[in-house]
Amino acid sequence: MTVNAMPLAVGALCVMAIFYRYYHGFIASKVAVLDDSRKTPAHTMYDGQNYYPTNKWVLFGHHFAAITGAGPLIGPVLAAQFGVLPGYLWLLIGVVIAGAVQDFIIFFSSVRHGGKSLAEIARMEISPLSGIIASIAILFILVVALAGLGIAVINALSESSWGTFTIGCTIPIALFMGLYMYKFRKGRIAEGTTIGVIFLILAVIFGKDIAHSSFAPYFTLSKSRITLFILIYGFVASVLPVWMLLCPRDYLSAFMKIGTIAFLAIGIIIVHPELKMPLLTSYIHGGGPIIHGKLFPFVFITIACGAISGFHALVASGTSPKMVSKESDIKTIGFAAMLIEGFIGILALIAACSLFPADYFAINVPPELFRKLGFSVVNLQGLSTEVGENLVGRTGGAVSLAVGMAQIFTSVPGMRHLMDYWYHFAIMFEALFILTTIDTGTRVARFMIQEFGGKFYKPFERVNNLPSAIISTALITCGWGYFVFTGSISTIWPMFGTANQLLAGIALCVGTTVIINMGRAKYAWVTLVPMAFVMATTLSAGWMNITQNFIPMTQKQGLAFQGYINSILTAAIMICAVIIILDSFRTWYRSVFIEKKEILVKEVMSD
Repeated sequence: MTVNAMPLAVGALCVMAIFYRYYHGFIASKVAVLDDSRKTPAHTMYDGQNYYPTNKWVLFGHHFAAITGAGPLIGPVLAAQFGVLPGYLWLLIGVVIAGAVQDFIIFFSSVRHGGKSLAEIARMEISPLSGIIASIAILFILVVALAGLGIAVINALSESSWGTFTIGCTIPIALFMGLYMYKFRKGRIAEGTTIGVIFLILAVIFGKDIAHSSFAPYFTLSKSRITLFILIYGFVASVLPVWMLLCPRDYLSAFMKIGTIAFLAIGIIIVHPELKMPLLTSYIHGGGPIIHGKLFPFVFITIACGAISGFHALVASGTSPKMVSKESDIKTIGFAAMLIEGFIGILALIAACSLFPADYFAINVPPELFRKLGFSVVNLQGLSTEVGENLVGRTGGAVSLAVGMAQIFTSVPGMRHLMDYWYHFAIMFEALFILTTIDTGTRVARFMIQEFGGKFYKPFERVNNLPSAIISTALITCGWGYFVFTGSISTIWPMFGTANQLLAGIALCVGTTVIINMGRAKYAWVTLVPMAFVMATTLSAGWMNITQNFIPMTQKQGLAFQGYINSILTAAIMICAVIIILDSFRTWYRSVFIEKKEILVKEVMSD
């Protein structure tokens, strides 16, 4: 049975709008009780580099660009292996009940705690033990998450001179925008934005000329060289002042991201693409060529960021709370950015499922494995010719998504002969998503390492201390760089999904504690219910990953060491999550029952 994509997209938008207006409005006004009379850390702790009052929409652009990495794009594409229905339902239900709620609550909590990290909030709200355990877990998770995000863009850009040129241009464009908006023409946001967007479009257009010129070899890079350049970029973006590169680049990327998604949504409404992937496939029972596991629980860790993502909690307690100008801005930034990301995940799923299943698998699995599946490609050769690149065996999800998007764009009247432009535009679109998460993620990890180091040497924790910034950034880039150089999407993504969702469970646990400690225990269910579900599914998936995927790797030549590393890291993160949950139960019991009893006894004694 075939399904028309248009009702799925429009229906998702309607559900998200209703939840934002009513459910999320209830949480902002009744649970958090936002108060603009309270000064935010951007004002009380202003330092001109990291604590910096920022225009609401510029900060929305940064926050949205930072949280929307590879997850809402790659995760749904890989999960299309199970069919259309599982991914669609989890993206829609997960984002309104869990993902947006987590992002908002942690953002709010960090603002009320002076812009501190998730680990510091855990230390202050739960216990010093939970703070230490959360720090260890988060650093492990960040290393794995950044590796998982990085490897997707590396696979997409390798040997692609057009894509590499365009993405490379975004860095000097962002530097110019930062200097223009904050130094040369301070406050002229609209001018800087217009110039940046024009330059970005020109970078896409002229990328084709570069790819067919004598300069092409300079931009046709191997995976190892692209990895090295991305590591250098992450390092520099983490150390430079936030207004100079990170914030303007993320802001610029947000325009491109939202504009592209809006056009894709309009294209789906106009074209009415038919989803060629069935609602459910035989791979829901396991044995799939991309994800080596059953529908439950692996769909929940494969679609990492579109429904809920622990990485978002790090951004929401990292850069963004240090820049928000007033508390009421938290609602728009915290809730709406995540809802848009969920919608992006749904559109990515639609784009992937619009490909013929045989073409989808031919792109997403190695050629030798595809031959064993018994499929015959339908339109892949023609697609390769149209985009000007070989699409066979381009694993990782990014390429199949770009092809699916380009097919929809070129089906719009008047666009038929622009397949190569749309394909490379989509590649740039995906790379922008991922790199903005890498730069912010590296900076957030740097803050955490500085916080941890400050416990032993106080000056080390100052975020404007250049030597400590360089040391901590170097440590984190070397960590995730190792996994990128030694891993593949099939080994990193399952570990990334497990780690990311466990961090989401930890964040919801911390958020529940914050709500209870604020004296609003009757509203704790808004985070407690999604926390229980996320922890149950992810702990199950983590155990199955270790026993079914990682331990068998230890028996294979060349993969033994990585199998042991993956198993140890996954087990360590699972243990950290369980410890924090148990420690939180103790805190909740004391807050809800013991302290109330003590107050009651005091009242009786006073009478």
